[in-house]
Amino acid sequence: MPVNYAIKYAPYVDERFVLGSLTNSLVNQNFDWVGVQTVRVFSRDLAALNNYTATGTNRYGTPAELGNAVQEMTLSQDKSMTWTIDRKTEQDTVGTMEAAATLAENVDNVIIPYIDTYRLGVIAGAAPAEGTVSGASHTVTSASTASNAYTNFLALQEVLDNDKAPVGGRVAVVTPGFYNLLKLDQNFIRSADLSQRMLLNGQVGEVDGVPIIKVPTSYMPANTDLIITNPIAAPGPIKLQEFKIHDDAPGISGSLIEARVRFDCFVLNKKKDAIAVHKLPTT
Repeated sequence: MPVNYAIKYAPYVDERFVLGSLTNSLVNQNFDWVGVQTVRVFSRDLAALNNYTATGTNRYGTPAELGNAVQEMTLSQDKSMTWTIDRKTEQDTVGTMEAAATLAENVDNVIIPYIDTYRLGVIAGAAPAEGTVSGASHTVTSASTASNAYTNFLALQEVLDNDKAPVGGRVAVVTPGFYNLLKLDQNFIRSADLSQRMLLNGQVGEVDGVPIIKVPTSYMPANTDLIITNPIAAPGPIKLQEFKIHDDAPGISGSLIEARVRFDCFVLNKKKDAIAVHKLPTT
């Protein structure tokens, strides 16, 4: 006679690892999108510096009306998710398909990583081709190795310094690979150390007073292993976070789950000099 073995499902869910938002410290909430989808920001031009002339009527130079510029920031990201959980599914899976738990898991594993990746792409993409003061590119391209990782980090710091970007408030975002190379770089080991003050989510230490946030390589733009930025440069509004669980919605015996988020990320035109990016050569 054949033997029939019993099968039992454990009341346990093999959930994915969750990192939480890794980019909240890279953006600011200094602007208000309440009631609107577009915010405009004024910036002022600078006057020309002249040689003073001790004669004539225009001794300071010929006056011209000082101009300004307007930057328009319009929310472009409007994302949503929806799914159902039949009442039978919830009853017969030992409580593992509870609607609120599935909603939390999708927010943590789909929505938050998407926002992080989007923000890093916008910030890195805004690094100026010519710095306002130096005229130098804020994108440095070179290989990263265990002997030059710290040099690459210092090269970005130099670019920022030459364009008068504030030293205070800088935050570096690195891939796990760059972080490992930095720890192996003897130049770094001899002159600095990774501090253990962890103040930001994802922070793994500090280098030269700059907090280091490690993110998955997949979050970074292609061939990018290091970004140094400052939250003063990037407004990161989240205008709407809407998460709903409808119990027995029309036509459904069970739960209907809906999620929607409206957000965006911008870089202020006069603050782009606070961003520098290190890219790897393409092969």
